[in-house]
Amino acid sequence: MTQGARRTPARRTVLGAAGAAVLGASTALPAGPAQAAGSPGSAGGDPSGKGRGFRSLPVPTVIAHRGASGYRPEHTLGSYQLALDLGADVIEQDLVPTKDGHLVCRHENDITGTTDVADHPEFASRRTTKSVDGVSLTGWFTEDFTLAELRTLRAKERIPGTRQENTLYDGRWRIPSFEEVLEWADREGRRRGREVWLHVETKHPTYFRALGLGLEERLAKLLRRHGRHRADSPVFLQSFEPTSIQRLAGLVKSPRVVLLSGATTRPWDFVQAGDPRTVADLITPEGLRSLSSYAQGIGPTLDLVIPRDASGRLGTPTTLVRDAHAAGLILHPYTHRNENSFLPADFRRGTDPTAYGDAFGALRTYLATGIDGIFADNPDTALLAAADFRAR
Repeated sequence: MTQGARRTPARRTVLGAAGAAVLGASTALPAGPAQAAGSPGSAGGDPSGKGRGFRSLPVPTVIAHRGASGYRPEHTLGSYQLALDLGADVIEQDLVPTKDGHLVCRHENDITGTTDVADHPEFASRRTTKSVDGVSLTGWFTEDFTLAELRTLRAKERIPGTRQENTLYDGRWRIPSFEEVLEWADREGRRRGREVWLHVETKHPTYFRALGLGLEERLAKLLRRHGRHRADSPVFLQSFEPTSIQRLAGLVKSPRVVLLSGATTRPWDFVQAGDPRTVADLITPEGLRSLSSYAQGIGPTLDLVIPRDASGRLGTPTTLVRDAHAAGLILHPYTHRNENSFLPADFRRGTDPTAYGDAFGALRTYLATGIDGIFADNPDTALLAAADFRAR
């Protein structure tokens, strides 16, 4: 079997989704069995957002990380559409603002590596160096462009050395605004007769608030416009900055998740406020109880659930799952990827870092800890692993 064939999801899905969204426009596709209303993987409910809430989602929940980013350039309508067609339970968006205050879907405000901006001579003078959350970056940044200017760019694969096949789709889709994604989700929800769940992250909220581009109010306005502001709405709101989640809690009732990085790290809002607490403090039983006062879940790194030893192999699971559940919190850890370079050492196969390893073995180990869901670049792989887990 060729490398390309090994990585490609079902032929019907790929061919359908490849033609589904051209240059940012989505075309209706027939739903496959996994997406049909009332099927085992369906969340059910009213696509307007008046559903049964996040407790109705399958457990473990498969969250398509930046869409089906293992197969398409991330945060494009093509990536989101493929993730939905593959049957993902929830689809993730990361939000950053434009100069004129629109929210767009990019993992970072630095768009150097995910768009063709470097090929646009009219924007050459916009290349600059900035400090974002204490990290010096040189490139092009969304906050220096209007939405109209960003619409002239096209998205491309972020890690072409690892995902060479994804470069086939470079230039096919533009940067979507979050409002476009909400309209797409509403349209797909009506067509499929079920809610389309989203997992939405505010990126660098303290940084942007200092620029006069606060994310939370803009996000809340869009959520209210599309009926996703209620406690049972088909959306999770997430951030690495707890104060962003607290701010959102005062604006909308949508379920909220605090993202957690490495144990020794400090959220940037804590750094700016002089709060000495680290992630290790937040994942103690006391810290988790505090988070539960304004959030319904946490999104820890997988290493906080099962740490890796010095050789990169998985060790003994921590008590995080038990402690979070005791505090009434669900867990959506991140991120599972199929390639050897991302897998724990004991699940790598062969010497090619870009080849797939024992992804199912790794997923089986993580799901056995009792996590409620998992972010995955390859949602079809995670869905099969989740189905296996439920069957046992």
